[in-house]
Amino acid sequence: MVTTLRKISLLLIVVLAAQAGRAQNIDSIYFHLYTDSLKKGVHNYINVDGKLSNGQWRPLSAKDITFSSSYGVFDGNSLIIDTGFKGEKVSIKAVLKTNPALWREVVIYIKKIESTEGLKTLDEVLNRPTQQRPSRKKNRKGDEL
Repeated sequence: MVTTLRKISLLLIVVLAAQAGRAQNIDSIYFHLYTDSLKKGVHNYINVDGKLSNGQWRPLSAKDITFSSSYGVFDGNSLIIDTGFKGEKVSIKAVLKTNPALWREVVIYIKKIESTEGLKTLDEVLNRPTQQRPSRKKNRKGDEL
């Protein structure tokens, strides 16, 4: 009987904890971008976080947010800008699916100077010469400093 009572108590605690976790509503959403410009032809991750009613932050994904933009196509949280795009900026809007009254919009400029340096091939990465580590000085007892 005592073990049954313990199981019921544990189940009740788990259910109450789950309810308390769900009770935190998203009060506002914010863009926390990793870059100051978008690049053409790549996946540009658009980071959106929700501020909960208890002050904590929660990352939001395309499951939580409806994304739209003045140009480009979204793949989850990533905006893909075609390499032929001639504009200088893109407007991005994020709307919380559970509460469409919560939304944010941001304008992000397109990177103007394209990188001419290409990514290294797998062969270049795997077969690059290894750099030797500098030797460490030793004290009188032979221990490294």
